[in-house]
Amino acid sequence: MHIELPEKRYYGIGEVARAFDVNTSLIRFWEKEFDVLQPKKNAKGNRKFTPQDIKNLELIYHLVKERGFTLEGAKTHLKENKQQTLDRFEIIRKLETVKAELLKIKEQL
Repeated sequence: MHIELPEKRYYGIGEVARAFDVNTSLIRFWEKEFDVLQPKKNAKGNRKFTPQDIKNLELIYHLVKERGFTLEGAKTHLKENKQQTLDRFEIIRKLETVKAELLKIKEQL
């Protein structure tokens, strides 16, 4: 899954939910369940996600939605094999980007 977000310091929860095509309640739920997600909250309680939070959300989305892990399975997988999981995820993301570019070239032919 390729996430299209503009380059910013902070993203609102609505922007993040639209980018991942999920409800905002799921993002809030994952925030409570996974310790790696630590969005900043302002005085009103609005969540602001940093680019690092977005990367962590992409990894959680990949494990839970794309690979079919349970929440407990994803938590233990992140704790035990975090670096290996990050490396694989980066490779998958790069390959998906290359695939998208090749499909654009194919359409132009």
